[in-house]
Amino acid sequence: MKLELKSAQTHEPSHSKGTHPMTSPSVTPTTPHTPLSHIACVGIVGSGTMGSGIAQACAVSGIKAVMVDISEEANQRGLKAIRQSLERLVSKEKLTQDQMNEALSHITTSTQYEAFEAADLVIEAATENLALKIKILNLLEPHLKANAILASNTSSISITQLAQVTQRADRFIGMHFFNPVPMMALVEVIRGLQTSDATHQVVHDLAKTLGKTPITVKNAPGFVVNRILVPMINEAFFVLGEGLASAEDIDIGMKLGCNHPIGPLALADLVGLDVCLAVMEVYFTQFADSKYRAAPLLREMVAAGRLGRKSGHGVYAY
Repeated sequence: MKLELKSAQTHEPSHSKGTHPMTSPSVTPTTPHTPLSHIACVGIVGSGTMGSGIAQACAVSGIKAVMVDISEEANQRGLKAIRQSLERLVSKEKLTQDQMNEALSHITTSTQYEAFEAADLVIEAATENLALKIKILNLLEPHLKANAILASNTSSISITQLAQVTQRADRFIGMHFFNPVPMMALVEVIRGLQTSDATHQVVHDLAKTLGKTPITVKNAPGFVVNRILVPMINEAFFVLGEGLASAEDIDIGMKLGCNHPIGPLALADLVGLDVCLAVMEVYFTQFADSKYRAAPLLREMVAAGRLGRKSGHGVYAY
């Protein structure tokens, strides 16, 4: 029932070798390549909540993970989060100390896209902003090997549209993890119009290797889970804004009345109110349907900087 809390990556990593981003070597147009049958190394754009979670899932499964973010400080925060998460698993006897050490040995970090040169799959896990995602994809693609697969962890943006800006549209796919990645079992595998059967099969199999349950979804705004979930969260803000009940009672009502593990407003705080608003704006634009208009209270709280747990204050204070 949880959405992702994306790494708020707003700048591209630096480039060694003195190459300006706008003069990076061009990629040849899409041509048939021998499809990958096994993923041994995964690159991840972003070392925030989602990026570090994906890296942890790969490392624990014995797959090399390369996290690239805009600064070494961001990478160190990501590594710290992974270490703390693994330590909790060790304390609960779900991992041994040796297994934890081995997992950490599979993770490397960089501030340069050149670090993705050996990656079989690169997952973009930047914030929900189309222009930013396109910019990142254009900058990193020249550094990928010819048959590498590109994936986006987007929760709402069109996979078909993102694939079109790359030179490997047949090897582009959506791989939507849920937060917290190490704990949440689901991965939505989203096929764009151009995604090949071979690409889908490799990514579907990888999700299983990571201990996840993949579901295959056609490309559409919000896919399956968020298409249902985010409008429900948005409606909870309408109910709160209209004064029908307190935040606490709204959440209690949904937990006890619908058997949800967490109330919609508490979930919004966990996800990030800004993320919820961004997703609703994508729906409103893509569907051109007023039922997807964002609740005024949600907009107001985002404007006030009350984004949820990550800012220390959202619907609830932390």
